[in-house]
Formats: sequence, C-alpha cells, structure tokens
Amino acid sequence: MLSLNRGTFLRKGLGVLRVSLSSSGCGNGGGGGERESRVAMESTLKDARDGAAAADVDPKPTLGGRVEDVYGEDRATEDQIVTPWATYVASGFSLLRDPHYNKGLAFTEKERDAHYLCGLLPPVVITQQLQEKKMMHIIRQYEVPLQKYMAMMDLQERNERLFYKLLIDNVEELLPVVYTPTVGEACQKYGSIYRRPQGPYISLKEKGKIHELLKNWPERSIQVIVVTDGERILGLGDLGCQGMGIPVGKLALYAALGGVRPSACLPVTIDVGTNNEQLLKDEFYIGLRQRRGTGKEYDDLLHEFMSAVKQNYGEKVLIQFEDFANHNAFKLLAKYGTTHLTFNDDIQGTASVVLAGLLAALKLLGGTFANQTFLFLGAGEAGTGIAELLALEISKQIKAPLEEARKKIWLVDSKGLIVSSRKDSLQHFKKPWAHEHEPVKDLLDAIKAIKPTVLIGSSGVGKTFTKAVIEAMASFNEKPLILALSNPTSQSECTAEEAYTWSQGRAIFASGSPFDPVEYNGVVYVPGQANNAYIFPGFGLGLVMSGAIRVRDEMLLAASEALAEEVTKENFDKGLIYPPLSNIRKISAHIAANVAAKAYELGVATRLPRPENLVKYAESCMYTPNYRSYR
Repeated sequence: MLSLNRGTFLRKGLGVLRVSLSSSGCGNGGGGGERESRVAMESTLKDARDGAAAADVDPKPTLGGRVEDVYGEDRATEDQIVTPWATYVASGFSLLRDPHYNKGLAFTEKERDAHYLCGLLPPVVITQQLQEKKMMHIIRQYEVPLQKYMAMMDLQERNERLFYKLLIDNVEELLPVVYTPTVGEACQKYGSIYRRPQGPYISLKEKGKIHELLKNWPERSIQVIVVTDGERILGLGDLGCQGMGIPVGKLALYAALGGVRPSACLPVTIDVGTNNEQLLKDEFYIGLRQRRGTGKEYDDLLHEFMSAVKQNYGEKVLIQFEDFANHNAFKLLAKYGTTHLTFNDDIQGTASVVLAGLLAALKLLGGTFANQTFLFLGAGEAGTGIAELLALEISKQIKAPLEEARKKIWLVDSKGLIVSSRKDSLQHFKKPWAHEHEPVKDLLDAIKAIKPTVLIGSSGVGKTFTKAVIEAMASFNEKPLILALSNPTSQSECTAEEAYTWSQGRAIFASGSPFDPVEYNGVVYVPGQANNAYIFPGFGLGLVMSGAIRVRDEMLLAASEALAEEVTKENFDKGLIYPPLSNIRKISAHIAANVAAKAYELGVATRLPRPENLVKYAESCMYTPNYRSYR
C-alpha cells in the first residue's frame, strides 16, 4: 500500500501537490524509495484519468454536486480492488482530524486563514482552558465509569493535547478513569468498544515478519514500549488480545505524569491466543480464536519481538513488560534484563512504590526498617517482587547478606505459609522465601504465629483480609500497617472502611485502587493509594533522559527513596504514606533525577556530559500539552 508520511500536504484544485510516499505493508519491507513511489502514484492517477498527470488532476463536478471519483472507489463494485490512499494533510479538513495537531475551536483567525480552515469551524475562537472546562463538564455528566473512559479515549483520538491537558490538571479525578480500576472493565469489553488501532498487534500469524511489521507504525523515534500478552490482566485473568487497554493506559500516564512525548510511546499486544473460553465464544472478540501458544512457539515469538525492537529503535528504548503470567514474567525479565533496557512494572514497579510507602510510614511507626516484620498474602510476581526489593533495602541498611535480610519477610500462598518443608514443591521464585517454621495452613494462623508489623496483600483475591485478620493485626500493633494492593477495587483484600473500622481507627492503610475518605468516631481518615503511577512515569523519564542501557536494582531503590522524601508532615498528619497525586509531575521530576543520578553512578548512562542539575534537566525534558501556534 502507498501511504503519505507526516509533513505531506495535498491541495486539490490549487495547483499544489507535494508528496512523500513510502511503500509499506503487513510483513513487507520498504519499496524502491520515494522516487519510485511517486512514479507509482502518478501512474495510478493517469490510469484513473485517461493519462492526466498527478499534478494536473482537476476534480470536476458530477451530478448531485459531488466531486468526480478520481480514484475509482465509488465506481468499483464490492469485489473489485481499490487503492486505499492514506494521506497526511497539514491543512484543511484533514488537519481537524489529526489528533496530533487539531486544536478545535482554539485555532486563531490567522491560523484558520493560513490552513484553509475558514468555514470549517464556527466563527468563535476559544481558549484551551475553556475547552478543558467544557470537557470536564461533559465527563462529569456520565455516571458510569466506562462511559467516562470512552469519552476520554474519544478525546485522545480527536485532540491529543487537550486529552493530556485534562489528565494533568485533573489527575486525581481522571486517573481512576483512564487507568485502574476502570481500565479493567474496559479490557473486559475491549472487543465491543474497539474503534481504532492505538498500537501494533503482533500475533503468531506475524512470526518471521515482526521487524517489518513494526515499520508500519508511523512513529520512528520510540523511547518507551509497554507490551503485554494479556494473560494476567490486573486481577481479572486471561483477557487475551483485549489486554491492549493496559499498555494504552500505562503510556497515557508516561506522557501525562512523566512527561515522555506521546509520539515516543508505543503500546504493543502480543497475541498468542487465549484460554478464556468466554472470549473464544464471544463474537466481538478481536484476537486470535485459539488456545494460547506455549513453549518454543511462544518463546520464539517473544525473542523475535525483542530483537526487532532493538533493530528498529535502538539500544536505549525502554521495554516495559506488563501483566504477563508469573511463569513468563520472571523468565522474560531474567532472560532480557541483561541484553535490553527492560522493566516489569508488576514485579519492580509495584515493589518500588510499596517500599516508598513503607519508608515513609516509618516516620509514623517509629523504629528502623530492618526491625519490621513483613507478612505477605500472595506469592506471585507482585508479592515476591516486593519482598525482594524490601530485602535489598534491609540488606543495604544493616550491611548483611541478602539471604539474612530475607528472614524478616514471610509469604503466604494458596497452600499456607511458605516454609522450608515445602521447598521441593515450590516454584523457583518462591524458594528464597521458604524459612524454617512449622507448617501453617491459613493467613490468620500465620499472623498469630509470625506477629508481623506490616501486612501486605498481593493475592488478587478480594475480601481475604477479614475482620478476624485485621483485629489480630491490631491486637499486637499500636498502628498496624495494612496494604491491600490487589486491583481492581473488587479484588482488593479489604476496603479502607473495613481496615479503619476493624482496627478502631488505628490502622495505617493504603490500597492499590482508590478508596474514598472514611469517617470513624468523628475522625476523617484519608486512605493512601499505593499506585504504580507514582513510580513508573518518573522512573522511565530518568532512564530516557540519562540514555540508560540497563535497569539495575539500585535504580529502583533510588526511585523509592525519592518518592518517600516527597511525603510531608501535612500528609503524615492525615495518615497518608504517599503524597497527593496532584503534585505528580513535580514528584516524577525528582524521581527521574534520582534514577538518572544512579544510572550515571553505575556507569549505565550514555547521555554525556551529565547535566549539573538533574531535577531542572528532568523538568526541561518533560512534555507539556499546551497548544502550539502554527505558521
């Protein structure tokens, strides 16, 4: 197919035609270059107009007042082949349909005249601020969260800068709309609400063609990729190809909260099928209708993808793995962590944000980090990822081997407390947490035996922190620290109200999904949210701005420490262990600076010389969505 690249403009009837064409197709490489492509277009147009050259085409009126069908599309029958001309026009009606440049009613009179917009818009000229006010009014009229999500996605497809302006200025209100918990429902219904491609879909059918397939995406300067295979979407399980909502949402936050340019972000879904029988029977399902490919077939496809990414975008592109099942998540991170710039938000991002909250909580709890005892419900990629980073922090503080630090951390899975007598039957990522202890079958008995100061839920199973569990934590802790991290809200181990009520208002509580403030005995408690959005946008910005080529654990610790430092006394007085999201851009800049500093210290940064003030440099690198003026 012939397509016009960005920067092209085409003005029919004005004697102006400047085109830059490239040949691309699903799995086929570039053609014979710009000159050959131009000749191809000329030839096609000549055929359509009995020999008239492309620049001579003069659309003529037809019956009914329509313009003559130059390309032959209207004359073709359903079984005839037509050329689907794709043009990128920098003026006129097409400019209004280009989300990168469209400003709607904010185009000035001068811009309207210069870009052939006169008569295409109502005469009023309004500001971006008034557009923002209007859109927020519209979104607030919807009562169903999924309707709000769809309204935001529609806006992103129409006016990219206004979308990000809304998200940045109203982050606390809109974050639950564009990401958890609403994105979970969006993924479940993605086949029904799908409208246009937001990133590449790479299926088993594309095996052997991925390098060329990535070239079909119009952007070339990619800095951050978020990729999923849809097997473990939040706590909702296997959603197959419909997991694309997760990378799209994550990258919206990379741009809005971390300031990475939207055009440098690429969401990708790897479609190897799904084991979700309901989806396989759903007539609206958009993915491969087959059970999941596994083993060598799966590994080969992922390896081809990882190689193609590096070939297309270079050594410094960040590849974030998202919502892969445990058996693949750990394997992929271990395999490609030494050869690519990779990051798993479920394992490393969650760990970093939890560690930050715990470091901040010490100011409320008192004592040292190494003196705490941690008990997890859930020993999957999130639970073991958090546990490992906590052990690294303990090891760093007490200057002891990592194996010794792990003894302060206990995990409970579906079969009970992980202990050494179970070691032979454990998955490899659980084995480091198998300590000497008699077997314990359930969470409540484990709490009574271990007496933890911190209880962390990463099980993906709702309502598992029962009244008896919370009361047991409160029986030997003046201020029990309870983190119910599972997403979405329906899968949270307990609600904020339950945590505060059952602990008689003494719990320090944070969750993965947002909860409203709770009033108990006349006191209003504001629950914190251990949202990965605190970490990964700033973390990614730090990697990009330093030109890092690898991710190291020390960089995750640096991100956690930077976030913990942003929690003020005012936040503590409200019982919060995370700062308000309203300050997230400032927070992300500080996290980026800390991460970049650590990258330079470890020798994995390539952008030289190192900027003197990394915080100011981070702020200067951040994308801002204010409208630009056009010539």
